[in-house]
Amino acid sequence: MKRDFTKMSGVEKAAYLLVCLGEETTAEVFKELRDEEVRWISSNMKKIEHVPADLAKQAVAHYRKTQEEYAGLFVDGGDFVNKALISTGDDERVESILGDINSEFGGKPLETISLMDPRMVAGLLQNEHPQTVALILSTQKAEHTSQVLVHLPDDLRSDVVYRIARIEKVSPEVIHQIEDALQREIGGFVKKEQQHVGGVDKVVEILTRMEKGLEQDILTGIEEMDAETAENIRNQMFVFDDLVLIDNMGMQKILREIKNETLTLALKTAPDNVKEKIFQNISERASDIIAEDLEALGPVKLSDVEQAQQSIVKIALKLEEDGQLVMPGGGQETLV
Repeated sequence: MKRDFTKMSGVEKAAYLLVCLGEETTAEVFKELRDEEVRWISSNMKKIEHVPADLAKQAVAHYRKTQEEYAGLFVDGGDFVNKALISTGDDERVESILGDINSEFGGKPLETISLMDPRMVAGLLQNEHPQTVALILSTQKAEHTSQVLVHLPDDLRSDVVYRIARIEKVSPEVIHQIEDALQREIGGFVKKEQQHVGGVDKVVEILTRMEKGLEQDILTGIEEMDAETAENIRNQMFVFDDLVLIDNMGMQKILREIKNETLTLALKTAPDNVKEKIFQNISERASDIIAEDLEALGPVKLSDVEQAQQSIVKIALKLEEDGQLVMPGGGQETLV
């Protein structure tokens, strides 16, 4: 299968680049990296059997572009401070200052997980309790989490995503326990305040970066555990204003399921592009009737308008589930 360089993780890109640059250059680079970084990159390099010409060009071009964008001086701030303070020769003062710094500031929890290959992360976590996996993955960027989820066992995947949706804050003690368990693998420190790491918003970010079929499998699994949470996730993944992204054939299928009264109420607060999309997909006579009804419609409760809009969204989601239309998002599959 042809690999897309732009969709690779940072570690994968580094592996392909170093293979292209050769053994001598790789050896020099490895001298400057930490042991765990060398392990991660080496693990990815071992999987490489062939580098297509176009992929090699992309890797080198990306490297040159990165050089231009990040030209300057790179330092490990923590290491620099430690060495500078130690060089003063006053051990008691050094210990006091470093203690104050370390108690006041902390790095992002489990930040080095983000540098690991998704397969490695999945292998590391797949035997952990689902709640532990959820806590760890909820600290990561949505794109990285979605890539890790792909490599988790099917029966674990939905459970983990559901648990991420239920997380709001995590105490420092819990993060410390997790980090202690993974210290040999990833290390890291934790901030003193509670961390906002999960929730439905996080799950929506994750699922919209996954392939359509896999995303629906996960939602179905969550629905079996908690129908309300699954509905909350679905509602945020596709909103009324997103109707403009559906093709005309799909839009017409949706409109055939909607009563004129519901449609009129839903359009009360709709932006012009949504109104235009809907009017394009109904008859001229129906458009005139709804336009007249909208003009005549007096003040209504916002909650009633939102309920009408949500009922239309539910119809769209049901038609998608039945395979009658293609919705935007969820991995943006290419249509052929």
